[in-house]
Amino acid sequence: MNPGDGKVPPLLLTMSRNQRHAEIVAIDPESAKGRVIAEMKDPAWIDLVAGVPAWGPNGELITHVIHENTHSIAVNGEVVTPEHLQVDGIIAINRDGITFSGTFDPTQSHVYWRGWGGEFEALTTEPGVHMARTNGGTLLLISRDLNSYEVSVVIKRDGVTRKIAAHNERPEVDAQPQFLSLGERGLRSALLLPQNREPKNLPLLVDPYGGPGHARVMHAKSAYAEAQWIANQGFAVLISDGRGTPHRDPQWERAIVDDLSTFPVDDQADAVQALIATHPGLIDSARVAIRGWSFGGYLAGLAAVRRPDIFKAAIIGAPVTDFRLYDTFYTERFMGPEAKSVNYEKSSLLNEAKNLQVPVMIIHGMVDDNVLVSNSLKLSSALLEAGKAHEVLPLTGVTHMTPQEVVAENLMLLELDFLKRALKI
Repeated sequence: MNPGDGKVPPLLLTMSRNQRHAEIVAIDPESAKGRVIAEMKDPAWIDLVAGVPAWGPNGELITHVIHENTHSIAVNGEVVTPEHLQVDGIIAINRDGITFSGTFDPTQSHVYWRGWGGEFEALTTEPGVHMARTNGGTLLLISRDLNSYEVSVVIKRDGVTRKIAAHNERPEVDAQPQFLSLGERGLRSALLLPQNREPKNLPLLVDPYGGPGHARVMHAKSAYAEAQWIANQGFAVLISDGRGTPHRDPQWERAIVDDLSTFPVDDQADAVQALIATHPGLIDSARVAIRGWSFGGYLAGLAAVRRPDIFKAAIIGAPVTDFRLYDTFYTERFMGPEAKSVNYEKSSLLNEAKNLQVPVMIIHGMVDDNVLVSNSLKLSSALLEAGKAHEVLPLTGVTHMTPQEVVAENLMLLELDFLKRALKI
């Protein structure tokens, strides 16, 4: 079986336990024997990118590579995408070329096409967050932007474009994020201010995710409805994507290797200080809180215990308090196998609970099957053992997220009440 004759063997991607070494293996379906056709090494970790490795229509091997600090597509080992275009994933490979998602701007996501003859086209150009699916000559584009809460769905086929009508409900709040680049590292940030009062001497709520795999600062109005509602209660809300978050470049993402705690906390603290320095009179520096969920909850807890000089209260939602309690494959990508126990010790929130000096509220779904509730229970136990007062809000029947309308609405009201009490508003 030879790729050159149009018959291609199935491909497997195998990876070492520490995720620093991977092999692409072609499987002979008749003998079931494998043959290594490509090898990848990375001192931090190997990225898993949707859609690759794969064969092209004429037996080309298509892979993801990092070239000049850029996530790129390679065909038979040769990079075929522009420098600084960070590729997120392959959408489709066919006889016309490769359709893929990526971005030059970490606050946006676009759809591109690259032909086998070297042609290159941006299939989306308006600022926003765009996704696509394509098959059989039909292209489906799904887009969000800052102009509307609407999710735009467009179908293109045979030169005809049709838009599917949107009937989704619109939130009552009109989110108006201001995009900033803060501090010496140019932290991509979004700032939301109250629309019903003068923006002066405001308490600040820092609202990050701040970890691998998810960026919060995006050109999509729907990403900010909740933050705008909080802002309209009399707060400034700051969302910043620090080191470790995706879409900027591989070096930025890999800054957290072997240590998930230091740079994420440093960058949130730096964002606050830079905002205060560049917007005099806007923020009351004595009333700064941090709120987060999942990795963001972990980050909020760390910020509270490590930087009480900046963060005066924290809402810690569904946190990973000890990464030995979390998914093996995800955790070992960044922290290494258990043999690297020092990495787990220095990134454990449990080990630092005794240093807490500010009010915290811990929230966790009791049937969370992603971040197990044992994480929050262990944190509460560590705080109790250290004699540290804290609030715990268990959510009965709730998993990792809170999609239930009644739960989500009342949870926001309880969080708001905590913030007002903790910051003496």
